Order: sequence, then C-alpha cells, then structure tokens
Amino acid sequence: MLSRRHLLVGAAAAGLMPVGRARAADKPSEIRIDWATYNPVSMVLKEKALLEKEFARGGIGIRWVQTLGSNKALEFLNAGSIDFGSTAGAAALVGRINGNPIKSIYVYSRPEWTALVTRKDTPIRKIADLKGKRVAVTRGTDPHIFLVRALQSVGMTERDISEVLLQHPDGKIALIRGDVDAWAGLDPMMAQAQVEDGARLFYRNKEANTWGILNASEDFLKRYPDLTRRVITVYEDARKYCLAHYDDEKRVFMEVTKLPANVADIQLKERTELTFNRIGPQQRDSILQAGFALQQAGVIPASVDVKRALDDLIDDCYVAV
Repeated sequence: MLSRRHLLVGAAAAGLMPVGRARAADKPSEIRIDWATYNPVSMVLKEKALLEKEFARGGIGIRWVQTLGSNKALEFLNAGSIDFGSTAGAAALVGRINGNPIKSIYVYSRPEWTALVTRKDTPIRKIADLKGKRVAVTRGTDPHIFLVRALQSVGMTERDISEVLLQHPDGKIALIRGDVDAWAGLDPMMAQAQVEDGARLFYRNKEANTWGILNASEDFLKRYPDLTRRVITVYEDARKYCLAHYDDEKRVFMEVTKLPANVADIQLKERTELTFNRIGPQQRDSILQAGFALQQAGVIPASVDVKRALDDLIDDCYVAV
C-alpha cells in the first residue's frame, strides 16, 4: 500500500492539490517579525521573549526586525524580509492596492499617533496656513495619509505645499532645527517634541488615525496557518498583559526608547488604546473611509474598487473568538 506521504506528494506533483497544502507539514527554521516604537505591544512581546518560549519546543527561532514606520514594514513584507509587520490600517490598504501580497489579520492598538505639528514660534495655526510651506512627511504611512486628508478637508492638495520626504525621526529633527515649517508627526517622537521642545499639535483628528494593524505575508499564511494562529495567540497574551500591567509596559517602553516618563505617559496612557484585537466593522469602516478619501485626493487610482481591495486585504480568522 502507498503511504499517505507518497499519496500527498504524488497528488501535488500531478497538480491535483496545491503545493502549499502538500508543504503544510513543513515548518520554517525561524519566524521573522517586526517591532516598532509605535506598537507598544510588540516591544513587550519582544522583551518578555514570549514568542521564543512558545516556539522553542518546535525548534523554530524568532528573528526581530525594527521598523521605523508603516512604509518600512510594508517594504520588508513585500521583499520577504519579514513574515509579520506592524502598520496603520490605511497604509496596509494602499500597500495591497499597489500589489503588496499581504493580509491584515490583527489589531494591536487604537492610536492617536499622528497629528500636524509645528514649532512653538511659527505663525501656523490651521491647515490652510501650510500653503507654500515646507512639510516633513514619510510617504506610505498613516501620518502621510493624515496629511493628505487634512489638506483635502480645506480644499488643498499636496501640490499646495512643499513636501520634504524624511523618515519619522528625521522629520522631527528637521522641524526642531527649523529646516521645515511643519511635520506630519508620529509618536513617540511627536510626544517627545511636545515635551522637550514645546512643539505644537496644531491639527488633531483622532478619527482620521487608522488602527494599528498586524499584517502577514500571504505566502506565510498559506504555508503555516497553524503557526499564524499561535503567533496571534501569543500577541494576545502580550496585549492583555499590557492592559493589566501598565507600569511594566511603560518600563519596557522607556528602556527601549530611552524617553522620559512624561513622554511615555502621553503616548501610552493618553493616545493609545489596547482594548481591541479583531478587525471588525469599526476598524473596516475607518480604513474604508480613509481609502475613499485617498481615492478622491488622487492617491488611489479612480479605477480601483476600494471596498473590494479592503475585503481582499482583511482576514480575521486567526483571532480566537
């Protein structure tokens, strides 16, 4: 009699079943996952070595990669450098529309992590004051999307300003030095600029901040669905730990970022909510509305079916009920 293994291999070779299914019993030597200062759960997950403990018995290692913004997480996912990456929901949608083979599978936070920021000594008080001004921004991130939507709300576009393309930490430095007039900011650098340099958040809109979303490469999901569920289960443990142990979450944040307690409190206590995990109707609608706004602004082509793209992006089956 033929063994089950021979039957599976033969079926795969004959094209009778997907190769990915035939390889489902395989396991990777390591799982590659990002951590980011805008994703506090990831920092606790890394510091506590929770994933390392979960997968040690199976001989699977964990490789941590720092990402400085959604654009970098998406870049690494697209290149196959990481299996899981932290982004804003709207940034993931734009990435998917642009051909990045990812799925959004988990909510790690509801943040107000971006606003439009200027120095304390500038005359900028409202969005319209940005006309003709130099604005630091990181393309492909929630702060960039936030900026586009803010301009759109007063009848302006990116052509009405002079964009200076910088990664988030460099954008903050450029603002404080006076190299730019404003910055589409991101925490914790934004909170640091407020506390240490007197920077002003002259335009805030919490609802226009899309959710903190964990994404995975489609290839990893197809090959290792059970491993993905285990990753999300451990992520859940870290999220719940943060909710129950704020002081320890804050300690980890401060040790990693080297930022003072008052900056940590602004980001973690005032502007980050960790009470959600599933990408449900509220999260979907937030991302969808951002997609429509970006399409109206010309960032997403008019030919794209934004709702269908969102449906293709989201897969919430990995979060236990």
